[in-house]
Amino acid sequence: MLEDAPLSFDGGGGGRSLLIAGPPMTGKYDLMLRLLADVGERGVLITTGDPAEKVRADYAEIADCAPESVGVVDCVSKQRGGDLVEDELVRYASSPKNVTDIGMKFTDLYEVFRETDQTVGVGVHSLSELLMYLDPQDVYQFVRVLTRQVESEGWSTIAVINSTMHDEQTLHTMYEPFDTVINTREEDGAREMRVRNRQTAATAWTTF
Repeated sequence: MLEDAPLSFDGGGGGRSLLIAGPPMTGKYDLMLRLLADVGERGVLITTGDPAEKVRADYAEIADCAPESVGVVDCVSKQRGGDLVEDELVRYASSPKNVTDIGMKFTDLYEVFRETDQTVGVGVHSLSELLMYLDPQDVYQFVRVLTRQVESEGWSTIAVINSTMHDEQTLHTMYEPFDTVINTREEDGAREMRVRNRQTAATAWTTF
């Protein structure tokens, strides 16, 4: 279970970063939301696949909070021509191809949430969408800047990547900016995870 896993957030006072890596349908998104709800009083999500209203509702259900209290950088609705929610905590980036714009929109929300004096968990779902359009080094630089910005406030970053979409070199490049990596898998119908960080060997696989 999550409470038994030696995640680097435990007792760390925030300011950490974590990447969840695994094949499709192994619970990466749900795990990200659960961890975000654990590490912060508020949540900010950068979404490259789903519109703002969906990720807000998903996070709010797990964190037991009002959807309108969740910050979102929506990277898909403008590109798809979807409805844009008028809201002070939603920002719309032009597309997942433009990490400069995504970073600027996140910084807007970062400044808003800094004023609340509450701890914040920042989620990125997912790096794989960014890697569909961008060179791994560009995504790496974006993640480095993002995690450092988040950590400067004592907040935590949790990102997701689909491990089957990328070669080993790309995966290891994406692992590098993060303190901790959680791998997920499905075995005999059960979702399992293992945790590893820079200081310790990987844990045994456990269900979650």
